[in-house]
Amino acid sequence: MAEENTQPSPLELATDLTIAWLSNPNTTALADDVRAFLQKIHSAIAGIGSGAAAEEEFAAEEFIPAVSVRKSLASKDHIVSMIDGKPYKTLRRHLSTHGLTPEQYRERYNLKADYPMVSESYSQVRRDMAKKIGLGRKPGEKVGPRKKAATASPRGGRKPKTA
Repeated sequence: MAEENTQPSPLELATDLTIAWLSNPNTTALADDVRAFLQKIHSAIAGIGSGAAAEEEFAAEEFIPAVSVRKSLASKDHIVSMIDGKPYKTLRRHLSTHGLTPEQYRERYNLKADYPMVSESYSQVRRDMAKKIGLGRKPGEKVGPRKKAATASPRGGRKPKTA
């Protein structure tokens, strides 16, 4: 038994999608709209089949940064995103909302591997906090000289009267 190619053609897929679109009760379309929709869907499906064309289009797309690298790192309090030009203390969450990793962001805007993803002041605050709680020290090493607890004065109330 020879198996037949059971994959539908791009035209059949486009027709099925157009029929589904028209069967939606919220859709009202003129005949010209249906024809244009069918052509658009057919070309999109045919484009999916040829992945090389899509890769070339993606590779040809050049991203223009919203700000320069120098302006992006001008302040110690924040880093300005090259995507939207807004300031952020840390870029990681902002990048994830745009579907990017820090490596992809650096690659997209031709940044060096050591380009920071966190503002300098935020990094310093986190560094000081980590040192304060003892992170980064070797096992058995003391955290540092501790402040002596203030000795409590005896709670005697009033001083005795002297005659």
